Amino acid sequence: MANIIVIGMQWGDEGKGKIVDLLTEFADVVVRFQGGNNAGHTVVVGEETIILHLVPSGALHSQKKCLIGNGVVVDPQVLLEDIDDLKKRGYFKNDNQLLISEDAHLILPYHRRMDVARERMKGEGKIGTTGRGIGPAYEDKVGRVGIRVGDLLDEKIFREKLEANLSMRNACLETCLHDKGFGLEAILKEYVGYARKLKKYVGNTSIFIDRQMKQGGHILFEGAQGTHLDVDHGTYPFVTSSNTVAGGACTGAGVGPTKITEVIGVSKAYTTRVGGGPFPTELKDKVGERIRERGREFGATTGRPRRCGWLDIPLLRDAIRLNGITGIALTKIDVLSEFDPIKICTSYKYRGERLEEVPSQVKVLQECEPVYEEIQGWKTELRNTREFDDLPPRAREYVRYVEELTNVEVIIVSVGERREETVLRRNPFLHGPRLL
Repeated sequence: MANIIVIGMQWGDEGKGKIVDLLTEFADVVVRFQGGNNAGHTVVVGEETIILHLVPSGALHSQKKCLIGNGVVVDPQVLLEDIDDLKKRGYFKNDNQLLISEDAHLILPYHRRMDVARERMKGEGKIGTTGRGIGPAYEDKVGRVGIRVGDLLDEKIFREKLEANLSMRNACLETCLHDKGFGLEAILKEYVGYARKLKKYVGNTSIFIDRQMKQGGHILFEGAQGTHLDVDHGTYPFVTSSNTVAGGACTGAGVGPTKITEVIGVSKAYTTRVGGGPFPTELKDKVGERIRERGREFGATTGRPRRCGWLDIPLLRDAIRLNGITGIALTKIDVLSEFDPIKICTSYKYRGERLEEVPSQVKVLQECEPVYEEIQGWKTELRNTREFDDLPPRAREYVRYVEELTNVEVIIVSVGERREETVLRRNPFLHGPRLL
């Protein structure tokens, strides 16, 4: 039995969808445990590109069970669009493949409107939210007024909770945010329609996972966003509204921490970020633009261009400590193939002081300057490589230098966007962690 968490080590968009899809072959169950449809996981199979917003990235494997855990905030419309798109493409032929936690919280129309209105009022101080209503939905959850998927299946309970919430949310929208409120009946009609379509997928995901574990099943936990967008441990307030670190898998899926066997961290071979917030290695020049072009660095959900920069080792070391990472999946190394030299940030300089770790204060991090080391580039196409020893010597040197700087094994090297364009050095479902 192996129960493995896959999380992002940077600010999201690291390629977790591909890594989860790759490892699903060896798992029995794939569980999404936090976030909402602000995250788009992209999977490329052959010539087909599939973007999933709520359904786990294991959905392309017909015999695997996909779970949406209690820690996820669910927009029913987006979820149904995910399901419909998969079915049109020939996936999800068996509805039993999907199970949604009855304890997952719902995103309502007023959450989305509040999200957009708040960002508008912040002006230049905006965080860069996607406007999908994720933050306000989590606020209702913590405020103990949230409406859960299980409530949606009982029209009487749903009406009562919706009516109570609308009185508060409409007052906030109209008085504080100077926006329009919502009518009860329109939302009720829309969401009762969703309930009819989703009812067959709803159940107790925590109990299901427990039973699978007791039967010796392999569980793969899929995180959204990245470590440094974690609401507690990220570059606050430029963060998401959930716990993106590995510990969030336990609370967001309803499993004990002693059940987890390994944590795989996904990192690009460079660094990207969407929205506001500090980014020490950001390149605001032609090199940064070229990385964006080669890596096609545009948001899967929003289409926004991503900020790009060199690999940040202090950022990765922080992620390793926070998540207990036992193996790294290094993605998009092929994007660096035309650059020579290639830079790696090994520490920061702050007011004359050298920092080896990421400072917790955003104001300090904003003033940090990257301290770079250079290695020679390989100037060779990598997409057809399948064995580590077949990589160009300088590409292998890059990977090994990342291992040396982080003291964590790089177990997967992604050399292209397709599933098969991967160098699998160690399969975590077949072989346990190896100390460096």
